[in-house]
Amino acid sequence: MNSLNEDTLIEGSRWLEATDPRFKQVFEITGPLALRHKPGGFSGLLGSIVSQQLSTAAAKTIWQRLVDAKLDRPRAILKSDDQTLRAVGLSHQKIRYAKALAHANIDYERLATYNTEDVIETLVSVTGIGRWTAQMYALFSLGHLDVFAPNDLALQEGVRMLAKLNTRPTPKEAAAMAEPWSPWRSVASLALWAFYSQQSARAQ
Repeated sequence: MNSLNEDTLIEGSRWLEATDPRFKQVFEITGPLALRHKPGGFSGLLGSIVSQQLSTAAAKTIWQRLVDAKLDRPRAILKSDDQTLRAVGLSHQKIRYAKALAHANIDYERLATYNTEDVIETLVSVTGIGRWTAQMYALFSLGHLDVFAPNDLALQEGVRMLAKLNTRPTPKEAAAMAEPWSPWRSVASLALWAFYSQQSARAQ
């Protein structure tokens, strides 16, 4: 299975330019896209749970406490009482999510062989993991090439800027507009995130 790497990032970027000429302007602004990768497995998903609704700095602090306390593995989470997990900064809700993930007993090596929709279906069955988190795992941890998360506000804004729309598209509209970018929607997503970020910085 092909995955996101330096070569496929270039291949996908060229394909998008040829298929949708609007991406030529995007790449003129963003320059070559940066390859982004996040850890996979239990710790990768636990990190996503920890970071929900927190600033990057706060999430990083709590995550480091978990690592220092050796609480970043399923067995350690299951053996720990709520008081211990609260002490490192997890909320009551996130303790429930962390334990649900540990109880799920996901075969992460096997998960890495699944197609994108099967990855998402497996992950969203776990309490505390929504579709967006599952999509980000497929894209950034597994390197799937054709992931687009229409509920992502930054992607919606990127699509709005690309299409020169007056209003932000709905998730359904954004998903429909992204369909022609398949099988390279992950590369399109990286391009639109970078495009939105740079255009927003210019506007400030």
